[in-house]
Amino acid sequence: MSELDDIRSFIAVAESGGFGRAADHLGLAKSVVSRRIARLEADLGTRLLSRTTRGVAPTEAGIEFKARGERILADLVEARESVAMASEGVAGRLRLSMPMTFGNAHVAPLLGELAGRHPRLEIDVEASDRYVDLIGERFDAAIRIGTLKDSSLIARRIAPVHAIVAGSPAYLAQRGRPSAPQDLLQHECLLYTGTNSPDWSFRAGKRRLAIRPAGRLRSDSGETLLAWAKAGLGIAQLPTFIASEAIRSGELEPLLTAFPMQEHALYVVRPPGAYVPGKVRVLIDLLVERFGGVPYWDPCQIAARERGITLGFAPGSENGAHQQA
Repeated sequence: MSELDDIRSFIAVAESGGFGRAADHLGLAKSVVSRRIARLEADLGTRLLSRTTRGVAPTEAGIEFKARGERILADLVEARESVAMASEGVAGRLRLSMPMTFGNAHVAPLLGELAGRHPRLEIDVEASDRYVDLIGERFDAAIRIGTLKDSSLIARRIAPVHAIVAGSPAYLAQRGRPSAPQDLLQHECLLYTGTNSPDWSFRAGKRRLAIRPAGRLRSDSGETLLAWAKAGLGIAQLPTFIASEAIRSGELEPLLTAFPMQEHALYVVRPPGAYVPGKVRVLIDLLVERFGGVPYWDPCQIAARERGITLGFAPGSENGAHQQA
């Protein structure tokens, strides 16, 4: 097993750019990591790391060895996991990032069910609308809503997510109703900051129309925007699963329904690699099972389906360059 420990130490140094950082990550003394790298280089008869004033970086041979070493370690993990799953089920620690509103309302109960199915599985969840770095922060997976950025991450599309523009009756009585997307430029808009695009995208006939609204109130929380919209502070673009109850109760009125908004989606993303750990695989399977069918979690989508109404338009190539799981 010492050879595998040497490989692990080398990969940690190559990824972190330093012996000290790698030692901290591995929970070892820096001298131990240094000896392991020296032993590995001696066995291979070549230098794997270049030392510079800024740290260390893999040589050309080191880059090749790192890729092969990662595959070796992944195969070992897969072999152990396969045996363990056959006898004891899924085990280990699943570190997951999920969006605040949708996550707390709909994913949290599902994770409780996942924990019940797999008693040896630990689940560590961050519920936040911030865009986490899966690789840098060592998350196993993330549930995301929106339009994905270009990435090497592996993405699985779970379900469509639609948005609607809405305002309160009090606000509309005071400021009037917009009749076209361009009219939003004359309104106080409530802006969501947890997105990679500040534009609101509509379909006008066969054209895509992007509007960049302005407003003095901004938040990365859909629930905050909902509360502001119900209070008459402006017009908000909200996912229909957040806005549906307020629309049903009359606290908000849907606007510009003749101009469908760009459709987004619910995704689960994971770090790159052909191997899918069992703990991530069972998560993905349960998400698809629960959210991939009729959108019980979004009354607006259900009502639109029943009436044959199209809520949004497909974004096409704007989805980004994620690989598909």
